[in-house]
Amino acid sequence: MTDEPNLRTLMPLLERIATALERAAPPAVPKTDTTAADAFLWGPERRLIPVPKVNRVEIGLLTGIDRMRDMLVENTERFAKGLPANNALLWGARGMGKSSLVKAAQAEINGRRAEGVLPMKLVEIHREDIEALPDLMAVLRPDPHRWLVFCDDLSFDADDTSYKSLKTALDGGIEGRPDNVLFYATSNRRHLLAREMVENERSTAINPGEAVEEKVSLSDRFGLWLGFHKCSQDEYLAMIRGYVERYGLEVEPDRLRAEALEWATTRGSRSGRTAFQFIQDLAGRLGQRLVS
Repeated sequence: MTDEPNLRTLMPLLERIATALERAAPPAVPKTDTTAADAFLWGPERRLIPVPKVNRVEIGLLTGIDRMRDMLVENTERFAKGLPANNALLWGARGMGKSSLVKAAQAEINGRRAEGVLPMKLVEIHREDIEALPDLMAVLRPDPHRWLVFCDDLSFDADDTSYKSLKTALDGGIEGRPDNVLFYATSNRRHLLAREMVENERSTAINPGEAVEEKVSLSDRFGLWLGFHKCSQDEYLAMIRGYVERYGLEVEPDRLRAEALEWATTRGSRSGRTAFQFIQDLAGRLGQRLVS
């Protein structure tokens, strides 16, 4: 007789506890139709967001990076065929086509339709969401497609511990990295860390060698390192000519050369990005559209 009143008294409390636990629990990740697009974003809400049209540059227009292009395409093709392939770190000079090459490599392999090549998807994860990388790996593991996970402009600053999530994801923990997932990243830094960050570790840590090794070893998780360096004047002009031919821009060669060099001089750099910015300006002045 005494148990029933106690139960009635406890029920509201139990219901409040259950409601609080439901609120505290992470929301279920909604399933995405991975056949809906060739590329996706991994959003902060931790779900795949389809990208209807990817901002790409044709691989044939990526001039002056032939060796890096060939190595990355070969590595990507092996992965698409289900063969062993390495995570890749594309590092070096700004504007030299690192991120463009990653996107172009995916399109190139998918376009070949070669025997044994499986359809390959691209998913971009932002630097700010890198701590959610293990969750992304868990979502992709059971998917039948092969996935290139891409992080652009990856680097880490002082007091940033999210690099540990990346190390765990690249090593795969106890399960290992999913067989259908490969990780590509671009960075201006070879070791993904600022020089002053490494020097600070050396000066303040109890065991400087181990402290530096802990962070610098992150780049060792990438089996393929591709270095991009500033282009020469001839390479820069070759990029300009490639764009002019591709988009059918009508301009006299001597004028094109003079204006292209002046454009680079006023910006203090020669790069693929600078070349395309000049082409956009030139096409606008000529009243012509850049039709892909």
